[in-house]
Amino acid sequence: MVHAAILEWLGAVVGYARTVGKLIYTGLGFSFDIEDRALAHLRVIFMNKLRRGEPFMFHHTAGDGSGTRSSWIHPSIPVVFHFYGSRAPVLNRRWVEDLMREANGPHGLTVVPEPDPDSPLMTERA
Repeated sequence: MVHAAILEWLGAVVGYARTVGKLIYTGLGFSFDIEDRALAHLRVIFMNKLRRGEPFMFHHTAGDGSGTRSSWIHPSIPVVFHFYGSRAPVLNRRWVEDLMREANGPHGLTVVPEPDPDSPLMTERA
């Protein structure tokens, strides 16, 4: 994960600001720094999976560059989504569909790159 200061600098260079929020998984006290736009999309996935009582595996790159974390997300453990930006991003339905397909798959949820909203659906991983 890129450090928040680098994202802010990049936003200034290319003319837009990207804010980094936190996903806090309170069962073990883990928190993940995730860009607000991605976090908004992940919130939809978590909300739908947990509302249906469906636990799933979530894979995320460690912010310190030390590798990846895999967390078992379960409806009995509170999750907090902390956004640093003041505006809710417009959701990309295609990305929500791709992320949900990941979460429902045998490998669990990994954040895939945001697709063009008009692109064809991502094919399932082997």
